Amino acid sequence: MVLQMSKSTGQACGARILVVEDEARLVRLIRAVLESQGYRVTVVPTGERALEQVALEMPDLVLLDLLLPGGMDGFEICRRIRAFSMVPVVMLTAAAREEEKLTGFDAGADDYITKPFSSRELLARVQAVLRRTQVKQDSPAVIEVGDLEINLASQRVSVAGEPVHLTPTEYRLLLALARQPDRVMTHTALLTEVWGIEYRDEVEYLRTYIRYLRRKLEPDPTNPRYLTTLPGVGYSLSTDG
Repeated sequence: MVLQMSKSTGQACGARILVVEDEARLVRLIRAVLESQGYRVTVVPTGERALEQVALEMPDLVLLDLLLPGGMDGFEICRRIRAFSMVPVVMLTAAAREEEKLTGFDAGADDYITKPFSSRELLARVQAVLRRTQVKQDSPAVIEVGDLEINLASQRVSVAGEPVHLTPTEYRLLLALARQPDRVMTHTALLTEVWGIEYRDEVEYLRTYIRYLRRKLEPDPTNPRYLTTLPGVGYSLSTDG
């Protein structure tokens, strides 16, 4: 594969990025692109090392190859990371079929980058994921909607006092809806706020994550009490009992 170098696309940010990749040539190129923008890069070649490094370093983002040596693929590694960390995960793959993407999202991935990719795309994706994982500082400390509670300081969610584990993207989607309860947010508005403007037409992303949230938050996901749909328009977080 060929990864083309491009000119600087932004100022150095110092975010810590863990790259889980065993292809030496690709590692060199990814490292060069990211470090040219001021990112701090750590590289490990296996899933086992990745799990150790996430726990040890607590990076700001993980770039995770789907196919790695050893007994775990990228899906399994992502699931294991999600068991103890909310770090954003971007998967690298040579074959981004729709089924594969949905499997990755179900495992807790935040985005995909399909090989081959340019340095410009790599940086854009990394910057977009890092940007949308940041919580707005002017929000109240706790948002309560019925039995649903979102603690912004700890980024923890509970329903009727029971903790609910959400991936970073699930959390951002819920937060976007919770900030405007009972107001229908359009597909485009949610996609732009949660994923970024470049994803404004990816309605299937939104539908997939709404399904995930309903499974985790609703007493009966087939008859949602919190996450309601206005067909063809968008979604809202209902405060009605």
